Amino acid sequence: MAQRLLSPSNRSSARLAFLLTVSLSCTYLCYSILFCRSTVMTRRAYEGKKCQQNQNAAGKKLLGRADVCASLEVRTAAEERGSGGQRGDAASSGSLWVDTKLRNTSVAQKYGNKKLPNALIVGVKKGGTRAVLEFIRIHPDVRALGTEPHFFDRNYDRGLDWYRGLMPRTLDSQITLEKTPSYFVTREAPRRIASMSQETKLIVVVRNPVTRAISDYTQTLSKKPDIPTFEDLAFKNRSLGLVDASWNAIRIGMYILHLENWLQYFRPSQMHFVSGERLITDPAGEMGRVQDFLGLKRIISEKHFYFNRTKGFPCLKKPESSSQPRCLGKSKGRTHVQIEREVIEQLREFYRPFNIKFYETVGQDFKWD
Repeated sequence: MAQRLLSPSNRSSARLAFLLTVSLSCTYLCYSILFCRSTVMTRRAYEGKKCQQNQNAAGKKLLGRADVCASLEVRTAAEERGSGGQRGDAASSGSLWVDTKLRNTSVAQKYGNKKLPNALIVGVKKGGTRAVLEFIRIHPDVRALGTEPHFFDRNYDRGLDWYRGLMPRTLDSQITLEKTPSYFVTREAPRRIASMSQETKLIVVVRNPVTRAISDYTQTLSKKPDIPTFEDLAFKNRSLGLVDASWNAIRIGMYILHLENWLQYFRPSQMHFVSGERLITDPAGEMGRVQDFLGLKRIISEKHFYFNRTKGFPCLKKPESSSQPRCLGKSKGRTHVQIEREVIEQLREFYRPFNIKFYETVGQDFKWD
């Protein structure tokens, strides 16, 4: 009815006014969006510039700014991961993983703090502890000490501040890790570690105790060629089958005796046992379970390993940033001394009751018998 009352000229004017109103509204909306985006980007650039200008500054006044800078770099890395992950191909995924690891390490070195470790690889010697350390430290959320500090067995009198000072810098989102295999057989170590933190996560790499003892002897023989034979050291009386449990190479493999000491201070759920044998045959599977135990996303997988037939165990594939694959040192994978079959059977019989009780306690059958 209203339109009928309007003259043709008035109707044209009304349409023109409506179109003009819509056009102005759209223009305002576009400018608002562009202004907000420009403000955010300018602030991000300003924050980045402040971080660059002050990255060498020190003192308590800059602690808050350092946190902002670290957050900025981590946020930028996350955004880059999100945009890069859309490609989905294996090559870009590998490159992305390397870039993320390098970036997280760089950010931690700039803005991280030295903290007491959240997790420890506490044993056992010649079980595969070095392999676990080298494999897990490629995870972007893990920062690990490369050397063995021997704090809880040899250097405890130096104090926790000295121990903390050895650690790599880490962000709050990262795990600090160290390994010293002799902790597992050190009587005082569980109590000392519990006094540092009762929530520490413990990784124990175990291996067939007979094979472990032979490997231990082989390493010692390479350093001291004039030591007695393996058989002479392993037995008090070989004809009677009396094993010398006081010999360190034999004693370490009596895992249940050492474990009982640890269970006085830590819950079973705080301890994770890695099979040294499966670490060779299925490194990705074993490291997947280690990542789960540490509460990490499963990033280390089959694509990171290849089997080195010369050494007889897995190596890490060559990162794009390196010209060589990463294998363990020359001392790893050395040929063991030849031991008579009868001696091996005698040692198996000796270890069998210890192994069975160990299986029952940890809830795993490592199939060493």
